[in-house]
Amino acid sequence: MRLQTRLALAQVPLVVGLAVIGFVAGATIARLGRSSQEILKDNYRSVLAAQRMKESIERIDSAAMFLVAGRRDKGLAQAAPNQRRLEDELVVAEHNITEPGEAAAMARLRARWREYQAKLARFEALPDGPEQGRVYFAEMEPAFLAVKDAADEVLAINEDGMLLRSDRAARVAHRFDALILVATAAAVALGLLAAVGFTRRLLRPLSVLTQAVRRVGQGDLEARAQLPGGDEIAQVAREFNTMADRLAQYRSSSLGELLQAQQSAQAAIDSLPDPVVMLDAAGAVLAANEAAAMLLHIGDEGIAGAEPIVGETIERVRAHVAAGRGPWVPRGLDEAFRLPLAGGERWLLPRATPLYGEGGALGGVTIVFEDVTRLRRFDELKNDLVATVAHEFRTPLTSLRMAIHLCAEETVGPLTPKQADLLFAARGDCERLQEMVDDLLDLSRIQSGGMELARRRLSLGPFVEELVKERAGRAEEQGVELVAVIAPGLDDVHADPERLQLVFENLLANALRHTPSGGRIEVRALPGDGEVRVEVADTGPGIPLEYREAIFERFFRVPGSPPGGVGLGLYICREVVRAHGGQIGVESEPGRGATFWFTLPASDEGRT
Repeated sequence: MRLQTRLALAQVPLVVGLAVIGFVAGATIARLGRSSQEILKDNYRSVLAAQRMKESIERIDSAAMFLVAGRRDKGLAQAAPNQRRLEDELVVAEHNITEPGEAAAMARLRARWREYQAKLARFEALPDGPEQGRVYFAEMEPAFLAVKDAADEVLAINEDGMLLRSDRAARVAHRFDALILVATAAAVALGLLAAVGFTRRLLRPLSVLTQAVRRVGQGDLEARAQLPGGDEIAQVAREFNTMADRLAQYRSSSLGELLQAQQSAQAAIDSLPDPVVMLDAAGAVLAANEAAAMLLHIGDEGIAGAEPIVGETIERVRAHVAAGRGPWVPRGLDEAFRLPLAGGERWLLPRATPLYGEGGALGGVTIVFEDVTRLRRFDELKNDLVATVAHEFRTPLTSLRMAIHLCAEETVGPLTPKQADLLFAARGDCERLQEMVDDLLDLSRIQSGGMELARRRLSLGPFVEELVKERAGRAEEQGVELVAVIAPGLDDVHADPERLQLVFENLLANALRHTPSGGRIEVRALPGDGEVRVEVADTGPGIPLEYREAIFERFFRVPGSPPGGVGLGLYICREVVRAHGGQIGVESEPGRGATFWFTLPASDEGRT
């Protein structure tokens, strides 16, 4: 018998139990429905007739009052239809007697109604005058109250009957509730017992198969699941046994090779002088070479014993790779971190490569910490050399600029046109050389950590307008329109004006260098959420996508850009903005200009 058929048979007891519960519930609902119909059929019409008779006798009494008030026409017009209506309802009630004592009450109501009709006829025949009032209070009102009391008696008898039948129906409902509860409990209990028995018998082969799977998972490849029959579970058991046979063959033929390959790979990693750490997708340490254990203190317990800077770096690099951004490739020695050791400090530069598993899913990350201590020292020596040369250049360059300036202005004598052209060209070259020296000195201060900020509260709008006004003449000479756009409601900033001016000078110099004659440069100051955003937008050739990150690095120049500078201006801008707690970037499309932007935190001392 197939497993599907057995599972269907195991559900039969529950289905039978549900059918029994449904039958009992249907019978209960039908019985309760009949009880409700009996209440409506037996008493509701009599109650309605009694209420209508009370309403009619009250309207007839109101008509009698109209006669007393001298409104005979209105009184007679109201009395006649209500007499007929009361008589009709009285006949209906007399033919719907269902409760004990109701017949006697109806007889009393009929007798009092006849008495009232007789008195009403005599009352209506009286002439208008005081006699009508006396007769009304002496005869008509007592007769009216008697009819009304008799109708109330009939109403009370039928209402009591309805209440009695309702109580009886409630008791029946309670009994059926108990019956349904007992039937449900019995059906569920029997169904569950039968289903559990059938299911246990069905699952017994699965327990045998589970034990065999567990033993194989623990490394016992000799375990087998021997199940008779031809159902689906027996087929799974046979396939499992076949798989176990093939695994055993594979182990006997490939285990030695795999172990040897693993040992060779570990030996190769251990032979590397740089620390190497392998992580899984969740960040747990899978393996680490001897250098990682000695320098980073990473072992079997993970990064628990490592320096905090090591853990932070590993997590940052792992998050980069896990986000699907590819390998982590450092852009320079600036991304190296300092690691204090007993024998002296080391500078380590991380590199990471993703490890992919089956199906291309990310299985882990391999991080190599390259020791760049010597490169770092060489870089420091280079920076010291650059700073020294720049300092040494400064004095003779100042003298040279002064001499050329005096000659060009003909202070020491007249010049021929050819001499003037040569001196003006020399003065321009000296100015560019001075800018290079200044950039090199700024670079030296930044890298040595000597860039100190003299911050103060600064209104950025007037500051930007003044800088643009100072450079408007130079832009006009190039045929470029230079404008400032200051948004209203601009916050103050807490910044160093001299360093901030350096940022503006570099950005404006780049914009003027790349904007052709007839172009336009806009310097915008815009408010933000707790910050101020400054943009320098030009209409130059733009920046290709592949260079937009590199242009902020040291000594980088976009291929084909106009001559001038050594590629330090944007790097200095980035470091100054970061020192202020802001960010800097560029938005550009080739052929449609470039927009350099940076942000500064708004001053905490107040808003403009």
